[in-house]
Amino acid sequence: MEVKYTQNFLNKLEDIFAESDYILRYEKGNFNSGYCLLKETKIAIINKYFPLEGKVNSLIEILKQITLDDAKMSDKNKKFYQEITAPLVAPSTPPTLPEEEQQQPEEEQPTS
Repeated sequence: MEVKYTQNFLNKLEDIFAESDYILRYEKGNFNSGYCLLKETKIAIINKYFPLEGKVNSLIEILKQITLDDAKMSDKNKKFYQEITAPLVAPSTPPTLPEEEQQQPEEEQPTS
């Protein structure tokens, strides 16, 4: 999935949290990674002084760390959540051998 660093994209990420059990808050703090995740109380805190790009990256990181019940989400948010949390899969192409290895070695003729 292509990440867009726009306010609209950030709003979509925030909508996922709004439809989940987690509470999303923007607070000031000295977070090493830009956010703090309290899994027991289901609170995600983002550094409010982070630029837009940092907020988007932090929310995506959090969504990949936690498991949300997507049964409570709207179809639009459920699809978006699944796209974000889907593992990156490289295109499946069969491995190719270098030309030298593709050729069958010639059998040696026994000398008599």
